[in-house]
Amino acid sequence: MQYSQLCKSITFVNVKLFGFWNGFLLSFIGEVLGVALSFWLYRKGFRTLVHTKTPSHSKWLKLLRVQGKESFIFILSLRLLPFVPSGLITFFSAVGKGSFAVFISASALGKIPALFIEVYSIYHISQGSMQGKITLVVLSIILLFYISKKWKKKA
Repeated sequence: MQYSQLCKSITFVNVKLFGFWNGFLLSFIGEVLGVALSFWLYRKGFRTLVHTKTPSHSKWLKLLRVQGKESFIFILSLRLLPFVPSGLITFFSAVGKGSFAVFISASALGKIPALFIEVYSIYHISQGSMQGKITLVVLSIILLFYISKKWKKKA
């Protein structure tokens, strides 16, 4: 099971056991603790290595030097984009010059919309409401579209 699938499974259990808002809050706390731990581990393990191996002319070095308000806006913006891998955001934030407080505040704020949509969907699907049924139909159509594109590429 992939990490993202595990998180969604835990979110499902949180919502089923504790209800919508308490499940959301518990999942949110788990998300924030997860990125905090990842940040700390990346910073401990990779910060020195990345700075010694990154060429001084590299565009990556600019990204690693971002601090303060600019860092907050950058991290928040990336967290709000659903297609940017969370692990990459955490990694580059950890090996960069930004502070832990800026990272946590931007990450926590940026995770709220996606987590809310996830909890909302899980809640309505598990309740069997009309919104849940519509969500399942839309997700099924997207999945079928994705599978058909994969099959067409193979053919």
